[in-house]
Amino acid sequence: MTTTHDSVIERFAQQRSAGKRHKDAARAIGISEGEAIAAHAGLQGQAIQSTPLRGPWLELLQGLETCGPMLALTRNESTVHEKTGPYQKLSGSGHVALALGEQIDLRLFFNHWHAGFAVREGQSLSLQFFDRHGMAVHKVFAREATDREALEALIERHAQPDQPVAFVLAEAKAAPKPDGAIDASALSGAWGGMKDTHEFFGLLKKFDVERQQSFRLTEGEFTRRAAKSAVRDLLHEAAFDGTPIMVFVGSPGCIQIHTGPVQRIEPMEMHGMQWLNVLDPDFNLHMREDMIESVWVVEKPTSDGVVTSVEAFDRTGELMAMFFGARKPGKPELPAWRNIVAKLPRLEA
Repeated sequence: MTTTHDSVIERFAQQRSAGKRHKDAARAIGISEGEAIAAHAGLQGQAIQSTPLRGPWLELLQGLETCGPMLALTRNESTVHEKTGPYQKLSGSGHVALALGEQIDLRLFFNHWHAGFAVREGQSLSLQFFDRHGMAVHKVFAREATDREALEALIERHAQPDQPVAFVLAEAKAAPKPDGAIDASALSGAWGGMKDTHEFFGLLKKFDVERQQSFRLTEGEFTRRAAKSAVRDLLHEAAFDGTPIMVFVGSPGCIQIHTGPVQRIEPMEMHGMQWLNVLDPDFNLHMREDMIESVWVVEKPTSDGVVTSVEAFDRTGELMAMFFGARKPGKPELPAWRNIVAKLPRLEA
């Protein structure tokens, strides 16, 4: 072990002891979270121990079904989405996979999964997966009801303790094309012709338009601006009247979805940061409300009628979270959800 390696472990431990989470502790010492976890590979007697894992990642995740309830965690820079339940109904082809269990509902993009580790820290045992830049794409934590023996056996089957893991620096995100370079009329026409919300991703690609840029270019027709308080407002309204909703939070390699009611909405200030939390037994959401820069109400035509989302973005333009009314394919949108959205405070274009 080199002096530099020792230094990383020591400085990371200092940041952890100051109460910082892995991501923030790694950033404080100038490395990615993936690099910090990789630095602990093979260590004994340290507060954190990690073991590199090998894929296939779908096979590994399918193996979690025998382990019972787990906590699934997916996050981006501002928002953390946690669901507790068994990993069930996992299937996939190539780089794309789905988990369609009643509790754990995921869209997985394995082309962004670069490395995985089993991580032990105190009583905590988790599986943590990172993209090639060392950003966490998905994490799985053992809970009290987890079959630890089955989980340990799964880890042993996928362990590759001698495999070195390297990460590369992230490149600067390319700037979107100027609004004037987008055929807004054709974009609007294609938008109006959608039959399924999933067609929207292809629409953005076809017109080479950034997500919020597409909202600006169709504002007043399919989109409108809402106040920054809209996320808090919609969560409180949904909790008050029991309207089931869908909450989507994504990383580069995973979109995690909650479908159902929300109950306990708890805004909280901590260390100068404003958090908006959902603290329910099997679903937790932690969103940096102070990082919300813009909120949009978005309507997408489908064969089942218009589907409405509320989408929050941070100041860098990253999508923080999306909110929908709970619905199944073939069913129209809930009138109760539309009523909630209609009440949200608007902003002028």
